[in-house]
Formats: sequence, structure tokens, C-alpha cells
Amino acid sequence: MEFSVKNGSVEKQRTACLVVGVYEPRRLCSAAEQLDKLSNGYISTLLRRGDLEGKAGQTLLLHNVPNVPADRVLLVGCGKERELTERQYKQIIQKTVQTINDTGSMEMVCFLTELHVKGRSPYWNVRFAVETIQETQYAYNDFKSIKPEVRRELRRVIFNVANRKDLADAERALEHGKAVALGVTNAKNVANCPPNVCNPKYLAELAKGLATEYDTISTTIVDEKQMAELGMNAYLAVSRASENEAFLSVIEYKGSPNPDAKPIVLVGKGMTFDSGGLSIKPAEAMDEMKYDMCGAASVYGTMKAIAEMRLPLNVIGLLAGCENAVDGKAYRPGDILTTMSGLTVEVLNTDAEGRLVLCDALTYVERFEPELVIDIATLTGACMIALGNHNSGLMSPSNSLANELLSAAEQADDKAWRLPLGEEYQEQLKSNFADLANIGGRLGGAITAGQFLANFTKKYTWAHLDIAGTAWKSGAAKGATGRPVSLLTQFLINKAHI
Repeated sequence: MEFSVKNGSVEKQRTACLVVGVYEPRRLCSAAEQLDKLSNGYISTLLRRGDLEGKAGQTLLLHNVPNVPADRVLLVGCGKERELTERQYKQIIQKTVQTINDTGSMEMVCFLTELHVKGRSPYWNVRFAVETIQETQYAYNDFKSIKPEVRRELRRVIFNVANRKDLADAERALEHGKAVALGVTNAKNVANCPPNVCNPKYLAELAKGLATEYDTISTTIVDEKQMAELGMNAYLAVSRASENEAFLSVIEYKGSPNPDAKPIVLVGKGMTFDSGGLSIKPAEAMDEMKYDMCGAASVYGTMKAIAEMRLPLNVIGLLAGCENAVDGKAYRPGDILTTMSGLTVEVLNTDAEGRLVLCDALTYVERFEPELVIDIATLTGACMIALGNHNSGLMSPSNSLANELLSAAEQADDKAWRLPLGEEYQEQLKSNFADLANIGGRLGGAITAGQFLANFTKKYTWAHLDIAGTAWKSGAAKGATGRPVSLLTQFLINKAHI
């Protein structure tokens, strides 16, 4: 998809489709008003007849509008002018693209970026439009032998910016939006890939591919032999029953003008398939456990996005690739594992495996002396119960880091909600036989999982994102969402002050 921005008058646009907004009730936006005058009231006459009310998402496609050089004019309902939210705006853009795709138009000039979205600037209008269009056009057909028949699709989008002074911000929005959308798309592609293809080695190859693609990235792969030498026994215990070897992929992006700048570290849980181990999961919907590597997928997508933008930061992304399988070598409930940190963990449930992989990965990153560390994981079903599919769960002992992440989540419209940590939850992790148990009981399960990880993050500033409810959709819309690439990328954009 090709995107561009310009500042031009609506009546001079020669294009396959010109897109303008209509507010409720039947009130023309500025660009639509100009077209109406040019066409001698043609549009307002249609609206008075009741062809379009202006409710959010309504569309009316017009051909041969008098005196208008565009092949088509698409009127899009935008709801009440002062009540348009980000969610509604994205739905309007989505409906617009779907309608235009049905016409066979390959280009549109879009004046919807002039809409008033509550609390948002022209920058955000353009950026959200880019991200939404790419999301709407996304399809994962890599494993279909008979590809869906696609008629001519939208290929070129020109956003009109009402004020010339906003052009620089709009150009920046294009750059950011395209990079974020690319990161989201790549995260989705990796997560949607079937587990017989996307295994830990596959993740490692993707990580090495970034180093080939970008001169700012280098990649190191830690294999099981090296993990054993490092004492990453919890990580290895989870992997033990799988024929697919575990790999920890370390992606180093160096963009800071100060080579000694401490890195920001992102750690992604990469369980390429999670059977639950001996504490086996129910058969129903077990196919969705290929998505247990969405944390790693989101880190991969984020690293790609920041490399595209060439952010002036040092960032390290870890893909903690592993598979939780079942055979005679599988680790058991009752086993006691000695982690890389030296802390011992009693296994009470082998389906609480992500935290065992992450605890060693979080100890491993101490060597980088990081500015801060964020881990991202589809960690608990309990987080889905608490927050549904709308908000990622955020936990951190640092108010400052938590607030920065919440601000980035709000900006990017990739929502998160902070959950507590504390001594009370640590009490639930007590074991009679080891330093910690790997689960803390049914109550507060998302929080006790985060509290478990907190034991391995004492040497740096840390936050945990539980994306179990936000990383993929089930049912008819089944597939990865690419979250929280938008949140993470916005956090890093903010850190870079660009």
C-alpha cells in the first residue's frame, strides 16, 4: 500500500474515489460542503431525500457528481461531530476501505483526516488511518493452496490535510504509522504461522533475518547447550519433553548516538506450542496454543518497527523460544528446579510453564545492565477473566515506568490496565520444599504470576505485560491481533523524543 499526504482543494481532485464525511444529522463536513457548492447542491439534495443520515459507518457511493472531476465520491457517515472517538474513527476508516474495495477503485483521496476526533490531533488522525487501513487489508493465506479470489484492491491512499502547517506532522504520522503497521503485520504473520512450522528454531531464524535486513541490528542465538552451562534449568525443564530444541534469540538494535547508552530490553515469551505438559490442557481449542508465542511475536514486530524508524535508542529484544510437550522426559508436578538466579521453584502445575522460561530469561538480561526491562507474555487465563479482550494487564513495582507505559497505551489506543503487586501476593507463592511455588492458587492468578516474575527482576527497573486476552481473537475472527506492538513502539517513540 502506498500512502502520501498533501494539502489541496477538494474540487480539484482527479482520482478514482474521493472520500468526504457527513455528520449526523445530514450535516456536511467542510470538504463535503465544498463539493456540494461545486455540484450546485447535488449532495445536499440527496441527503434531504433520506439517502444518508450521517450515522457513524453509513456510506453512500456517488458516480458522476456534477462538476466534480473524481470518478466517484464516497460519502461516509461520521456520527455526531463532537462525540467521535478513536474507536468510531477507526471503524469509519475500516468501513471506507471495505466499501472502496468493493468498487474496484485502486486509489482514494481521503478528507476524513479533517474530522474532529476527541482529544486527537491531525498527526493521530493520519497515523490511525494508516494503521487501520493496513489492518483492514490484512489476510493470512500462506498455507492455502487455493488463494481467495481478490478483485482490484485499494493500492494508493492520499490523505488531505486541512492546514498546510500540519503537513510536517502528517508526514511524521505516515512514517510512524507505516512502521507500526509493518511491525503489527509481521507479529501477526509469525503468530498465525502453524506450530509444525513456527517452532523455536523458526523464531531464531527470523531473529537472524533481522540482522541481515538492518545494519543497526545484530543477533545472537543461545542454544540448549549454552543454557545448560548458564544454569537455565527452569527454561530447559520446560523444553525437555519436546523434540524441538529451545533457542533464546537475542536481537540487539543500536541506534543511540551514545554507544554507551544503557539498553531498553524487551523479553517475549515464545512458547511456540503449549500442550500444558503433564498438566495437560483440555482438547477443546488447544489449537490456539500456537498463540502462546505472541509475546515473542510482538517483540519481533516491535524490533522491526523501530529499525524501520531508526529510533535513536539502544534496544534489545529477546525471543524466548520453547515448546511445552509431553513424553517420558517431561518435567512433573512436584519437581524442584534450580533457576539461573539460584532460587529454587517447586512445580505444582506444568501448565504454568511460561513463567519458568521467563524467569531464566529475566536473569539472563542482567548482563546488559539495562535501563529498564519489559516482559511480554500470554501468561495467564486469569488475566483474560479480569480484563477481557480489551486491556492488557500491566504490573510493575515502578510507578514511573507503569505510568509511561499507560500513557503510551492511551496514545496508541492499545489499551492496558495496571494490576497490583505486593507482599500479600508473594505469600501465595510459598512452598514447603523450595524458595517458591510456580503457582499461587486460583485467586489473583494473573497477579501472582507477575509477582513470581518480580522475584527475578530485583537488579533493574521492570514491568510485565500479560497479553493473554489481547494477543489473539477466537471464533469466526480467529487470528493474531499484533498487540501490543503499537503500545511498545509508542513507548519507545516517546523515549526517543521524536
